[in-house]
Amino acid sequence: MQEDNDGRRITGKLKSVECREKILALSCGDAHIILLSEEGRVFCLTQSSNVPRPVGNLNQVIQVACGDQHSIALTQDGNVFTWGQNSSGQLGLGKGEPSTLSPQPVKSLSGIPLAQITAGGDHSFALSLSGAVFSWGKNSTGQLGLGDTIDRPAPAPVDCLNLKKTITVSCGVEHTAILTKGGLVFTFGSGRHGQLGHNSLRNELRPRLVAELWGAKVTQIACGRNHTLAFVGSFKKIYSFGRGEQGQLGNGVKMDQSVPLPVQLPQGRIDDQQIEQTFAGGNHSFALCSSAQESGKGLNDSNLGKVTQTLDGDIINRWISDCDSTSWKKIQKEITKTFSSASCLNGSFLDKSRDKHYQTSLKHSGLDLSFARLAFQKLAQKDKVLAEVEDVVQRILLPSLSKDPIGVEGLRVYLIIPELLRVLLKQHRIDIIGAFVFAILRLNPDKFQVLEGLWSTLPDTPFRTLVKTFHYVSAEYLRMMAEEVCDVKETFEGTVKVMERLYEVNCNRRIKIAASNFHINRANQMLQNMLNTIVYYDYLDLPEAFFYSCHRQSCIFNTEAKCIVYQLELNYSFAIHGHLAFWIPTIHVSRETALEDAFQHLRQSGHDFTMPLKVKFQAENGVDEGGVSLEFFRLLGRELLKMEPKTLEVYESGLAWFTTDDGGITDEFYLLGLLCGKALFSQCVLNLCFPLALFKKLLGLTTTLDDLKELSPTEARGLQDVLDEDEEVVEAMDVVFMYKGQELIPNGEKVPLTMVNRKKYVDLYVDMKLNKSVQSQFADFEKGFHKGFPIQAWRMFLPEELMTLLQGDDNYEWDKLRENAQYQGYRPTDDIIQNFWIVFMEFSEEQKKKFLTFLTGTDRLPRGRSLSKLQMQITCLGSTEADEYYPKAQTCSVTLCLPNYSSIDILREKLLHAITHCDAFGDF
Repeated sequence: MQEDNDGRRITGKLKSVECREKILALSCGDAHIILLSEEGRVFCLTQSSNVPRPVGNLNQVIQVACGDQHSIALTQDGNVFTWGQNSSGQLGLGKGEPSTLSPQPVKSLSGIPLAQITAGGDHSFALSLSGAVFSWGKNSTGQLGLGDTIDRPAPAPVDCLNLKKTITVSCGVEHTAILTKGGLVFTFGSGRHGQLGHNSLRNELRPRLVAELWGAKVTQIACGRNHTLAFVGSFKKIYSFGRGEQGQLGNGVKMDQSVPLPVQLPQGRIDDQQIEQTFAGGNHSFALCSSAQESGKGLNDSNLGKVTQTLDGDIINRWISDCDSTSWKKIQKEITKTFSSASCLNGSFLDKSRDKHYQTSLKHSGLDLSFARLAFQKLAQKDKVLAEVEDVVQRILLPSLSKDPIGVEGLRVYLIIPELLRVLLKQHRIDIIGAFVFAILRLNPDKFQVLEGLWSTLPDTPFRTLVKTFHYVSAEYLRMMAEEVCDVKETFEGTVKVMERLYEVNCNRRIKIAASNFHINRANQMLQNMLNTIVYYDYLDLPEAFFYSCHRQSCIFNTEAKCIVYQLELNYSFAIHGHLAFWIPTIHVSRETALEDAFQHLRQSGHDFTMPLKVKFQAENGVDEGGVSLEFFRLLGRELLKMEPKTLEVYESGLAWFTTDDGGITDEFYLLGLLCGKALFSQCVLNLCFPLALFKKLLGLTTTLDDLKELSPTEARGLQDVLDEDEEVVEAMDVVFMYKGQELIPNGEKVPLTMVNRKKYVDLYVDMKLNKSVQSQFADFEKGFHKGFPIQAWRMFLPEELMTLLQGDDNYEWDKLRENAQYQGYRPTDDIIQNFWIVFMEFSEEQKKKFLTFLTGTDRLPRGRSLSKLQMQITCLGSTEADEYYPKAQTCSVTLCLPNYSSIDILREKLLHAITHCDAFGDF
């Protein structure tokens, strides 16, 4: 029965339809019927013909649905096809697409594992296995649930239904109903006839809970054209609401009803019957019943409710047990069907414990990756099966992945595949990696960002697997490049790009893995070979892009490799500016006024910052080949901490920070930064005892309470107490949002500290202390630093590495100094050498550091010149009267000129005098 255009009811005639295939399901539109056969084929009936006509080339279809003038089909591998009228975008094919008689794939749903498709008048819905809801088409009354009345030509996620555990969607002509696993019903769209059940006739643009059904635990819903049914299985009751003009509400009257009321079922006739399923047609309703003994049999024998195929343990067990039998060809087809479909994989390995997969969100994938790991380990038991899976994934799946998956579920494949790669890499099969890398890099930026969010919340083991996979392959590609086995440069660069993103994710993870997991040690030798073989002017042939790539890919370099790149880039800079070398003035300074002389020199407008600094101490003979500069910056380190007016304030920790009182200071912060940059550029140490916070700020990283703990332990301890104490203690502290007379927030003096706002208070306090209170000072320092170090190599380093690069290494491995020592004119077994090492090892720690200063010009070794790498040369200072002379040091070549003393006592006396009193170059 239906209505014509004038509202008159028309009773149709029963017709017999013959079909060669067994019909499993059907769906009706305004003037057409779609039939689904047991073999998964689709047929269509129209008003003009009762002969089933095949629809396109659709195969393996598991669900069909009809709107008024359009149709939808879902295939076993998760693809959705639509055809028919597209006046309101109900086909979901995208903006501007015309109506069509042949089924077209809805590409934007590619990769989503679907549980249900359904259609209303001119709108459509799809429901994923994890409860994500997508809608498209006409939206004149809000029937898409998106909060507006704008039509959608392509599927859009109904975000407000996320985490609701949706299990069923049903559509009327202009309204929609949603059923959750917990038995709640939400409705939205047209309320003109009360079909939303909210005791009003108002339209709803967003899903709204049907309050009258609260607590009833609904188990089924069904929408007619303008009415809705809800079945409560535990009560054996069906509730109806909406249009009732033709008796479709089953309440004995022909009136509209805006609240759910029970359907008047025949008394006594269903007491021994079970209601299997409720249905709502255009303007009619009915319930399918069976006896208690036969309950569920009819439905279980049909394909109704079939969902996208997924992979499970039973399937894998069958594959590996039957792969050597005559069933292999069938297994091959199943492997192809499963592993060529992102939808199938994305619906597999779901974490169903406590319905966790329904919690899928930007921070939770809904996967049980331990299950995936075990599954692929089992597949690996049969190389024949694993090879087939590998081939299908590489040849079909990865090239077909969408660059713009519509939801989080569409990205699950990028978390599952690494578990397959893990077992493949154990067999050194890496060919598939390239395809996977390029699939990741094809993702649109916003989707890549979502994937990074999922990476950031992975448990430790899967995240390590991910990193190890790309690390192993990157190292292998680097080996191939070095050995020129094949051209893998593009693939190597792609894998390193993914490593970079993983490294950034790791930096923001709550529990981080060590940076060494990203380092490729093979890179050290390759870079060292470059450093050893490239001569000065050959640097001009190096493309500047090489250094840009090194900066961008710095996560694969350990500190040693970064130092080599740093040296290469310095050499490159010196080479391209080498023609200006004769312009470089040597700065002449006095030891007594070194800082003042340095500032005066740097203030001169003609200073060249493209070359390293050269220093000449007045009245001294030393020539600056590196050692004089080291001594110069050592002196500056002492003077800068004592200068007036103060630029730096030394804290209880012994560390220095910018003074907040900058009265009387003009350009000193800029010059301080300039000297720090110049020290780095000249490969010298300038130890100003800065905390790690400075280097984090230079690198654009956020400072935290831990940084304040390093600088000012007592101050930070008070803030930690604020975070740790009980409520009574916190509120008794009588603290407001102020910092040394400055408000941390507007009206901060009136905002008391509480348990609720204490973390905010601590964060604002730390930000004020380390950032805002010294904002202009740091800005001037940073400007000077960039000026003094005109290349970008320093950006590769971690804060800890950059700190050591500038302030030197105080990890003194004194035994290494002896191990690496070389001798000229002496032998290691000579008495003078044996006595020297006896005396040296007798020295106190402070005396050893003075010796180091005497030998190298600094008591803190530059990065890359630790004692384990420092090769001191001890040479014989020839003289007929050796006992009259003191030892000499050639700092540039790290050489100790040692007279052949007649006794250990004289050696001890002369050496101590030399390291204690020799403050000038060329004294001896």
